[in-house]
Amino acid sequence: MKKVFRRLITNLFYQNKLGNYPGYNQILNLDRATISKIYLNGNGIEIGALNGPLTVSGKAKVKYVDRMSVEELKNHYPELELVNVDIIDDGEKLDKFNNSTLDFVIANHFLEHCQNPILAMINMFRVLKKGGILYLSVPDKRYTFDSKRPVTKLNHIIKDYTLGPSWSRSQHFEEWTKYVTKKNGVDAEQHAKWMIEIDYSIHYHVWTQNEMFEFLLTLKEKFNLEFEVELFLKNGLECIFILRKQSQNI
Repeated sequence: MKKVFRRLITNLFYQNKLGNYPGYNQILNLDRATISKIYLNGNGIEIGALNGPLTVSGKAKVKYVDRMSVEELKNHYPELELVNVDIIDDGEKLDKFNNSTLDFVIANHFLEHCQNPILAMINMFRVLKKGGILYLSVPDKRYTFDSKRPVTKLNHIIKDYTLGPSWSRSQHFEEWTKYVTKKNGVDAEQHAKWMIEIDYSIHYHVWTQNEMFEFLLTLKEKFNLEFEVELFLKNGLECIFILRKQSQNI
């Protein structure tokens, strides 16, 4: 595991694509927009963009995917100015997309909202062409409103995949109510029940930077997902990973 971990994180910045990029000498100034310009080209999707779609260059054509229409989303987020939803689909399953058809997938603060993160990752790689890019950014819980929540253990995530996520669904809402909304007693029970009834999208799982690397290694070693980590950036409260699909057989 340690050898694989070293291979995963060593020289992430020394990829050919970055080496040829004009801003290579200013690599420490990488940000979302620069990463997007380097890696995102062709046709792709962004899942769950809400009010914060990733800025892309003119070389990238993006369609926005969400589980609800804009009108339905406004019932959950009336305060937000939402991006137009082009395709209504479950972002964890992507049933409306054929295998190996997209040049990129943007999952920007989406994975923590997934009830079944392993299934979501499998399907995001499934729809990518060989050589396609998954732009994955995940908040580090230590720097967000999730800071008091316990880190989601790897065996929990694996169980969500093997048994399905229904066994842990209520636990996640109870934890969210306790640590994020800070409600107690009857108020907490009622609030959790209400969120479940309206299918509110909470952070089901939370990680720090270290657990995200562990998660990615598990996807490669136990679930045989063939991808390379081309870039990792700790960007404020989030971790950004650029993952390139290596095989057509996902």
